[in-house]
Amino acid sequence: MKPCCYILFSNKLNKYYVGSTTDIERRFAEHNRGKEKFTKTGIPWVIVYTQIFDDIIQARKREFFIKKMKSRKFIESLINAAG
Repeated sequence: MKPCCYILFSNKLNKYYVGSTTDIERRFAEHNRGKEKFTKTGIPWVIVYTQIFDDIIQARKREFFIKKMKSRKFIESLINAAG
């Protein structure tokens, strides 16, 4: 499985979560089982964006870049562009 950067959305919290992983299916299941403190409160989460990379380093760089933007508008523009 290829590494990816992903964005989840919780209708319950009306918030996004940005992460990166080498196994999106496993990680998504962990988020919806409440493994992480932040995502536990927002169950159920849905995947709204993924971007595949050749290595995890590039996926993490993308994750940190998106987080650094600190902008809901930026995140929503990524999601809309991926369409």
